[in-house]
Amino acid sequence: MDERFARQIEFSNTLDSLKTILRRNLIMDGSRRENSAEHSWHMSVMAMFLMEYAPDGVDQLHVMKMMLIHDVVEIDADDTFCYDTKGYEDKAEREQAAADRIFGLLPEDQQREMRALWDEFEACETLDSRFANSLDRFQVLFQNMQTQGGTWRIYDIPKSKVLGRMGQIQDGAPRLWPVVLEMLDEAVEQGFLVADC
Repeated sequence: MDERFARQIEFSNTLDSLKTILRRNLIMDGSRRENSAEHSWHMSVMAMFLMEYAPDGVDQLHVMKMMLIHDVVEIDADDTFCYDTKGYEDKAEREQAAADRIFGLLPEDQQREMRALWDEFEACETLDSRFANSLDRFQVLFQNMQTQGGTWRIYDIPKSKVLGRMGQIQDGAPRLWPVVLEMLDEAVEQGFLVADC
């Protein structure tokens, strides 16, 4: 086995650990928590069939690649719940260190490519990354609707915080924004979410 292949296999073996990282979100039947590998797969498939909601110029394959690796750093850094203000204090530092180590396993050319995709997603400045981040948030919204409030109810998350978190969608996938507002109104009506705004 040559060194390049050995490094690719080590990275592949490391990726398997993403299946063990549990997120706070429930899968849509409410039976258990979702793991980060499932989340990444779900995001990538969503990028395939929700492209009609993307702004003009979004590169579908590029978005799908970002979605597939956007949470790889959680292997070392663990998942940080989006409403955990304490966890966000050192999230960037933990994830940067994880990105250095995990992507550093790959041969240099692939390391640069994967790290660039991850950095782009995190910066959320390009058209593609804004759409990818919008799908990341929309999937969680949809999960919480399907689980009668899911993590919103478990952690007493008010509508104002959810609305703030979903704000990315207004910029990155503006065609989905009216759907988001409708879903949040329905969540309040159904008692899935507390209206505080």
